[in-house]
Amino acid sequence: MMNLSTVIAYGCRYRTPPIKQLLNYTTFLNHHHHLHLLPFNNPKLPNFNLLHTGNCLFFGMERFWSRSGISKNKQMVEHLQRYGVISSMKVAEVLETIDRALFVPDGTSAYVDSPMPIGYNVTISAPHMHATCLQLLEENLQPGMHALDVGSGTGYLTACFAIMVGPQGRVVGVEHIPELVASSIKNIEKSAAAPLLKEGSLSLHAGDGRQGWPECAPYDAIHVGAAAPEIPQPLIDQLKPGGRMVIPVGNTFQDLQVVDKNLDGSISIRSETSVRYVPLTSRDAQLRGY
Repeated sequence: MMNLSTVIAYGCRYRTPPIKQLLNYTTFLNHHHHLHLLPFNNPKLPNFNLLHTGNCLFFGMERFWSRSGISKNKQMVEHLQRYGVISSMKVAEVLETIDRALFVPDGTSAYVDSPMPIGYNVTISAPHMHATCLQLLEENLQPGMHALDVGSGTGYLTACFAIMVGPQGRVVGVEHIPELVASSIKNIEKSAAAPLLKEGSLSLHAGDGRQGWPECAPYDAIHVGAAAPEIPQPLIDQLKPGGRMVIPVGNTFQDLQVVDKNLDGSISIRSETSVRYVPLTSRDAQLRGY
């Protein structure tokens, strides 16, 4: 039987989140950051009615959202605020500015809180995970700062970073699938971040994100959109003293880790929540399905 003592946050570039198939729906208790699992329909499964899991950020709200008929980006942001995912006004403003519909495949429900396949064995993360990472990195995405987005995918979160640091800052997205890099540039050209791309304060590159992007280092903020078995040393090296990295770490069981580089160069690490991401691997391994 699957061990549900650690509930997994889905929607983080993972193709087929297995726990999603088990739940009828979930309710997020926004004041305590606890997850309350409502009963399963299957009588053979244990009753998880009273299960709570610390500050796990797992959501299964897509059915609720579908029934609510969310069809606008602003509505999506308001729902994330209502459920306690977004508490920062700055993060809310950025997510309203960058329309998620420009970064998902045509014909998909852009504003449902669910991951969506984008090809090449990856997905665009669910909105609640994007919001979570933006809030964790907010203090390191101030105007004029530098940010690196590893596994930039469709360019959505990279564009959000660019809006936050502004034209005096610098944002780099690295993605090892060249086709995704090309499409992400087209996506951003249709978005509010287009002027930053044109002016050069935002750029996207094909490369091995495990090596970072040393040309624009050091970075105040680093986000990694795939799970590493351990934190890559080049990313630690490219993090500025006082900077922060958010990265999923692990294999079968993964944690979203918050890595702070202190002013003396020492490293502090804490786990934010359990997650499920695709592995941070080579291009060939990803295309093979790992």
